[in-house]
Amino acid sequence: MDNYLLLQTPLKKTKALIGEMGMTFSSAYVPSALCCPSRASILTGKYPHNHHVVNNTLEGNCSSKSWQKIQEPNTFPAILRSMCGYQTFFAGKYLNEYGAPDAGGLEHVPLGWSYWYALEKNSKYYNYTLSINGKARKHGENYSVDYLTDVLANVSLDFLDYKSNFEPFFMMIATPAPHSPWTAAPQYQKAFQNVFAPRNKNFNIHGTNKHWLIRQAKTPMTNSSIQFLDNAFRKRWQTLLSVDDLVEKLVKRLEFTGELNNTYIFYTSDNGYHTGQFSLPIDKRQLYEFDIKVPLLVRGPGIKPNQTSKMLVANIDLGPTILDIAGYDLNKTQMDGMSLLPILRGASNLTWRSDVLVEYQGEGRNVTDPTCPSLSPGVSQCFPDCACEDAYNNTYACVRTMSALWNLQYCEFDDQEVFVEVYNLTADPDQITNIAKTIDPELLGKMNYRLMMLQSCSGPTCRTPGVFDPGYRFDPRLMFSNRGSVRTRRFSKHLL
Repeated sequence: MDNYLLLQTPLKKTKALIGEMGMTFSSAYVPSALCCPSRASILTGKYPHNHHVVNNTLEGNCSSKSWQKIQEPNTFPAILRSMCGYQTFFAGKYLNEYGAPDAGGLEHVPLGWSYWYALEKNSKYYNYTLSINGKARKHGENYSVDYLTDVLANVSLDFLDYKSNFEPFFMMIATPAPHSPWTAAPQYQKAFQNVFAPRNKNFNIHGTNKHWLIRQAKTPMTNSSIQFLDNAFRKRWQTLLSVDDLVEKLVKRLEFTGELNNTYIFYTSDNGYHTGQFSLPIDKRQLYEFDIKVPLLVRGPGIKPNQTSKMLVANIDLGPTILDIAGYDLNKTQMDGMSLLPILRGASNLTWRSDVLVEYQGEGRNVTDPTCPSLSPGVSQCFPDCACEDAYNNTYACVRTMSALWNLQYCEFDDQEVFVEVYNLTADPDQITNIAKTIDPELLGKMNYRLMMLQSCSGPTCRTPGVFDPGYRFDPRLMFSNRGSVRTRRFSKHLL
């Protein structure tokens, strides 16, 4: 689910049944604001530079043969199944290229799953194919038997009925909603008629002092673009009403079987979404809060109700947390994330991270778009008025930092400019003003160095003290190569 934080508004049952019965994380992030890299991070507990899924294509390692051979055996569900004795159940969208003929087709069932109901390729609501434990099943367009969100709810309820009561269980239910094509259930297609995309301070303004891709968006947007994005926002909300129903059905079934109080339930998303911010019509992929911040709600044994945590967390923490709940020794894994269990259980005097890494490799080819000849080569995801959402050099990495005194984001682009964006989110929560040229140069240097460290981190080194932590050590000499020039961070150039 790629729902931006505000999209919890239509999820009233989900908020009541999970958030108000447990903990809501107000600072939860994804390490890459795109479906496949983010989902790979959830499954592996690793940053993209360690699982090597860089975009939504087979060439970008999305459900590729390489992914299947190297990463799938080490996902947290595989460990739950092989090492912890769990029965594991998957239903929904797996990875965008799952089912591709060049990567084993729908016959491929990833290691670690006892029950497998996976959508072929990307998001649909009707006229799709599922892999049912490796066998293809086609669905049509009859709402009562084919609407995907409801089908996922039904197979999940079936699993709760037929699973073994002598083994612990893990379920991952991945609804495509509210992903495009935003097809709501018939009973919800007229909901939210008076709802519009949020008009925050960064809505429909020019992205001054930002990367060229943001600056190229036409400001102000046309009326047709605004109508389009408002309609998209509304339809996304409509699709989420069926997700809300799914959550309610599952919680009620667990309550009926007497298992609710012994079950941890996580609700989250694989990326955010923008609708008109900085005059970008709709998409994700960008470095800003609206694309990288996601909801995270958790309830379960030992978690007190109605709690909010401001701790900085990321989806690489989900795997370690679930393995920790299962009693597995996290030192045996190569995961970059941290277990949230101490936070969930209210541990006192907890030492926690102050920064996370965000990284993205832009999609596009180094050629001019024939429909937008005035734009630079390499743009992609372009709208009819030539507002483009991505480009081959929209490749960046950021340190997202939160400490007692600082709320910062520091980003570098891998382009000819080596463009830098820095935001003080305490003073500027809408990220309108890039302070890269006015911030203390010493702090800028420290952030540059920390970014290089995180971009090459693996496992425990991803959890070392950040710039504002008491244990942080900074050696300015490491900033310079033998020729005396400032080092810039390492970007991965290869695609697997």
